[in-house]
Amino acid sequence: MKVIKVLNNKEVGKMTAELILENIHSNPSIVLGLATGSTPESTYEYLIGDFKKNKTDWSKVRTFNLDEYVGLEPTHKKSYRYFMDEKLFKSVNINIKNTHVPNGINNTDPEAYDKLIAENGGIDLQLLGIGTNGHIGFNEPGTSFESLTSVVDLAQETIDVNSRFFASIDEVPKQAISMGLQSIMNAKKVVLIAIGKNKAEAIKQLVNGNISINWPCTVLQKHKDVTIIVDEEAASLI
Repeated sequence: MKVIKVLNNKEVGKMTAELILENIHSNPSIVLGLATGSTPESTYEYLIGDFKKNKTDWSKVRTFNLDEYVGLEPTHKKSYRYFMDEKLFKSVNINIKNTHVPNGINNTDPEAYDKLIAENGGIDLQLLGIGTNGHIGFNEPGTSFESLTSVVDLAQETIDVNSRFFASIDEVPKQAISMGLQSIMNAKKVVLIAIGKNKAEAIKQLVNGNISINWPCTVLQKHKDVTIIVDEEAASLI
């Protein structure tokens, strides 16, 4: 596990994007696992800036997102499909047919998502954020380390944190479809990013804590190729 500490959110985004670009250049048909939320936005902004300046070719890149809210149509402005389209896909030359986000409406066979990933050769590089309670994807505390993609109930803490993206907490979905912890561990490389003091305890547990389902992120201690990129505040307890 490699830990890289940088100054702030902007530097986290720059370093993460440069790492992703390095991998795209070495493997133009790379399969990327992508994340949503506020943390990776600076990464996506840097990737878009690179495309405008350097025309890095995304035409053969394939992507699989970690999760999606149950009950939100892909066109819903708070859906993660909409987020990815607006924050990245529309601004690079990726083939939209090569981008995959779990279906929050038709999720009768969620493990089919894992099968589709396998059919594409598996995820080469998985980008992760981290929740204040240590969740990765929407794998809340108590999730089995052997879990695959499934419909999950969101912890109240997660609902509370995500309410900032909605008009009211009542509008926040209570369930999501998420890659499981084993789904994430199947990736060849993992890059986890975190910003802000509210992520410091989770990063401390990830780096120095005991491996436990009470902190789902600690499963990554078992992975052979993990890079953690954090700002000063998120790294304040390590």
